[in-house]
Amino acid sequence: MMQLLIASNPNQSVQVKSYLHSDKLCAFSFVKIRRKRCFGFPTNFPKLKSGEINKGASYTSRCSNRVLGVDQTCAKVEVNHKKSSISPQNRRVNVRALALTLRNAKTAEDVAELLKDYPDLPPPVYTSLIGGLGRNNKLEAAFAIVEWLKKNKALNVLIYNTLLGAVKLNKKYHKVGAVIEDMKSQGFELGIVTYNILMSIYIEQGRPTEIFNLISQIEDAGLSPSPATCSTILIAYREMGDAHGALQYFVKLREKYQMGELQRESPEEDWDGEFVKFELSMVRICVSVMRRWLVKEENNTTEVLRFLNSMDRAGVKIDEIFLKQLAWACTREEHYIVVRELYKRLRESDQGEGLSVTVCNHIIWVMGKAKKWWAALEVYEEMLEKGPMPNDLSFELVVSNFTVLLTAAGRRGLWRWAIQLLYKMHERGLTAGTKQWNAVLFACSKAGETDAAINIFQQMVQKGEKPTVHSYVALLSALEKGALYDEAIRVWDHMKKLGVEPNLYTYTTLASIYAQKGNHDMVEAVLEEMVVARIEPTVVTFNAIITGYAKRQMGAAAFDWFHRMKGRKVKPNEVSYEMVIDALTRDSKPRLAYQMYVRAYNEGLVLNKKAYDAVVEAGRASGVIVDLDDLGFHPVERGKPTQIKNNQSDFCGTPV
Repeated sequence: MMQLLIASNPNQSVQVKSYLHSDKLCAFSFVKIRRKRCFGFPTNFPKLKSGEINKGASYTSRCSNRVLGVDQTCAKVEVNHKKSSISPQNRRVNVRALALTLRNAKTAEDVAELLKDYPDLPPPVYTSLIGGLGRNNKLEAAFAIVEWLKKNKALNVLIYNTLLGAVKLNKKYHKVGAVIEDMKSQGFELGIVTYNILMSIYIEQGRPTEIFNLISQIEDAGLSPSPATCSTILIAYREMGDAHGALQYFVKLREKYQMGELQRESPEEDWDGEFVKFELSMVRICVSVMRRWLVKEENNTTEVLRFLNSMDRAGVKIDEIFLKQLAWACTREEHYIVVRELYKRLRESDQGEGLSVTVCNHIIWVMGKAKKWWAALEVYEEMLEKGPMPNDLSFELVVSNFTVLLTAAGRRGLWRWAIQLLYKMHERGLTAGTKQWNAVLFACSKAGETDAAINIFQQMVQKGEKPTVHSYVALLSALEKGALYDEAIRVWDHMKKLGVEPNLYTYTTLASIYAQKGNHDMVEAVLEEMVVARIEPTVVTFNAIITGYAKRQMGAAAFDWFHRMKGRKVKPNEVSYEMVIDALTRDSKPRLAYQMYVRAYNEGLVLNKKAYDAVVEAGRASGVIVDLDDLGFHPVERGKPTQIKNNQSDFCGTPV
């Protein structure tokens, strides 16, 4: 027995009696009770100093968990508060100051010299010294203390665990093996705390698979895993990216917990509280692994869905916060099936109260990116009905989905479908902008539906939308296709009156209209106006003029404009030659048409089958000799345009 006064600073002191028998602790536990660093004092030390009611009580002293990775019981001490003065034989030990004194120690002899005035310090002081030196990167001094303790036969398992924790803290992993061997040579067996430290070292080294070898050793040694052991194993599964392994381990652990097979190393161990933490940690780890799957280049959507189902079968619930994290990780088209499942779960969870408008907007964005426009629209409608209320971004995302549909319909001439989409927007309270109206106008124009285009244009104006130059391009094109040339010219004049600046396409359409009317002077005037407006005519402009004259069977005019195009250094393309050949054959000029075809062939252009057949038929009908060798091979008929299906929803997608 010995009586000694220990203090972490000069203002804190208590009398302690250390119950040490053969250098072994009479109390030793692995319970995680105190998180902060301690120096061998009871957890509630500040209260003991002033409370006389604690006189004679026994308390458990804890050592630092930041070094060991876990909390441990250092020793059981009896604390007596006395108001009387301290007896002269008692010594005052400032542990912090002592650690500063020992920080430059290199050998056991250095330690012996520095501790000559403290011959009988209790083990908690040594563990505090070793831990403190380890935290301050003085590992050599920590080893020197252990070597000195070996000579004095004052070692115990706790001191070795503290040293091992210091090695881990300083990342001197090459010393781990030496510490373990030294520990065994002193007759100490590895306890569960030692194994926990070794497992955490493997995690830091990026060697999580080797942890399972330690688990086998733990079982062979007959040791029971502590809560820290279980937590470290789950972390190992996370590092390996093995969500399935983490789930299986948790299920087995849960079975042992429910059957009461998890042993308590001390009365303070709270497996009930720890198990709740394990489940939360396991879910967090599994979600982390699934997020990694989603951000990888390969498509792991099936794997994510399969694992979500595995968690359901295991009875493990994923909280809303983790479902949202998974939803944010979905950013690619193939993630649509995952984000749809996550949205369903979020909506079913507490009636979707945890859904935020930002998450809903992200889900709408992913669905739109995957071309699942109807699914995105359903999310928007449920937001209106069940919450959260959409914001401006929600509106923009849904309108952008409609815009994609309308633009696609416009390109393919699906005018009826485009009009239906426009009406659906109005039904759902979405205001169509100029871009959406223009898409419908282009669909009507492409399909040659002049009346529908006029009607849509009028509705657009009535709704308060100001037509743009693109609106007039679509309307003029529709009027041209309907041969409503005079109406088209009036629309042009109205456009100019409103101050809408024409562009290349409006000028091209107007020139084509005048060509079809046979008004050479106005065609000239349009091109002159383009030059004044600094808009250079392109091959498309000249092709439109040539096509207009071809429709009017004015081959000479078409041929003239063909040469004007070359005079302006605009290179003709296949359409240019095909249109001028068509105009010449219609105007009974087969020889000239034949010459134009040969010229195109010599320039390396491949004209369509219609131009080839027109030249051959015109030559045969008029008696002009046509050398087929000069025409080259007979062109293969070009692919037919895609037919518009009766069920146009096959193109635009159906609600899901």
